[in-house]
Amino acid sequence: MIPYGHQSIDQKDIFAIIDVLRSDFLTQGPKVPEFERAVSNYCCAKYAAATNSATSALHIACLALGLGPGDILWTSPITFVASANCALYCGARIDFVDIDPKTYNMSIQALQAKLVEAEQAGTLPKIIIPVHFSGQPCEMEKIADLADEYGFSIIEDASHAIGARYHNELVGGCHYSDVTIFSFHPVKIITTAEGGMAVTNIPHLAHKMQLLRNHCITRDTDQMTHLPDGPWYYQQIGLGFNYRMTDIQAALGLSQLSKLAAFVKRRKSLARRYDRLLADLPITRPYQYPDSSSAWHLYTIRLDLEKISLTRRNVFEYLREKGIGVNVHYIPVHTQPYYQKMGFTLGMFPEAEKYYQETLTLPLFPAMTEENQNLVVESLKSALKDLQPDKNP
Repeated sequence: MIPYGHQSIDQKDIFAIIDVLRSDFLTQGPKVPEFERAVSNYCCAKYAAATNSATSALHIACLALGLGPGDILWTSPITFVASANCALYCGARIDFVDIDPKTYNMSIQALQAKLVEAEQAGTLPKIIIPVHFSGQPCEMEKIADLADEYGFSIIEDASHAIGARYHNELVGGCHYSDVTIFSFHPVKIITTAEGGMAVTNIPHLAHKMQLLRNHCITRDTDQMTHLPDGPWYYQQIGLGFNYRMTDIQAALGLSQLSKLAAFVKRRKSLARRYDRLLADLPITRPYQYPDSSSAWHLYTIRLDLEKISLTRRNVFEYLREKGIGVNVHYIPVHTQPYYQKMGFTLGMFPEAEKYYQETLTLPLFPAMTEENQNLVVESLKSALKDLQPDKNP
């Protein structure tokens, strides 16, 4: 089976982990802050808080921005559920903004219209989370302009997008947002096995997130309510979580970060090659916004179901039987049973729902060979040919 995504681990990564296993620190040692500095320096952000997942990073970012009961968060329906669940963890309400039919990111037109209605109804969001779907940055400058006008905060969900560029600047610099979130899950651009990170340029947000990921425990006497009893002393000054990254994970992340440019370059090369090889098929290939450069976490196509007279499931199952590990990204969050119980219904976000019916994710990862890619393309061509109903029996 050719998987849709796969981590790229080499001997350098393995040696980095072995070095930590032989050191005095396995959990909270020098590698975590070193990894934080390396990522923040890479994307030109001032501060970073490493976590055990991007979900955790989303949660503490929301809390740091003061999200709570009575507040509303908006995000895209085409994302993994964590982008929405983080609002519910905080006791806030969740809503969605439909996607742009070309980029599959949050639609600026839909966002503008929804903000006008929300202002009139007194239901403006406290936070908006644009999702850089598949690694392509959202139109962040326009979203930031709307944030200035309507007074909401912005968390960029860049789980797919470390190494991507917007206006020729690396995603993560937080030029148009309060916080940016990265994921280091194995199928992402770089991995720490599991892990995430929140980066920001705002010192009080960084401080709050760093506290929250570590039970809100501090040894800083300036933050304590009274002087310490001795050198062993610490205080819990809020209700936090055990969302910490380990030194083992951070060491792997540091090693992976040194190969990030090569990983992204290879992904781009494979994506361009897909574009050429798939040009004549009845599908829609990924659109690239002219002022951004995707990190190409995913290569998603849309099947022209009317032309091919097939269902997406027909094509999916055919390819899986041929050993092609296609996938679907994503099931619209508002259609999930848990969200349907909140009152979300089919038809609320039509572009997202139409996209879902047609989309298919093709394999894409740095170690993928051209022979692998040729097999994917030829199998897709065969699926579209072999599965066609016989119109002239």
